[in-house]
Amino acid sequence: QVQLVESGGGLVQAGGSLRLSCAASGRTFSSYGMAWFRQAPGKEREFVAVISRSGGNTYYAHSVKGRFTSSRDNAKDTVYLQMNSLKPEDTAVYYCAAKSGYSVTTTPNEYDYWGQGTQVTVSS
Repeated sequence: QVQLVESGGGLVQAGGSLRLSCAASGRTFSSYGMAWFRQAPGKEREFVAVISRSGGNTYYAHSVKGRFTSSRDNAKDTVYLQMNSLKPEDTAVYYCAAKSGYSVTTTPNEYDYWGQGTQVTVSS
């Protein structure tokens, strides 16, 4: 079992920045690929970013590429999402997710564990 707890969400003006954190507990954090997803009201959950177990590889959704950066600190069992140049359309509940194994994916159903989510609201 892995427990994931997100933090760092909040209200920010367009153009601002936020840094989300996802703290993991339970099994060996470095055994899991980690991803960020988001879900806006009335919309399906969508992929945002994924980072490999070592942190050496990342991949981003086109809508956030160049603005968001994911990183991880395996010594602290934490993954981060730095969000810059935020736009109103980035408003959503952001979730981190963990996937065992070597491969990473953008498909939500392939993730084993999920956090409870943290609200990000970007005002125009």
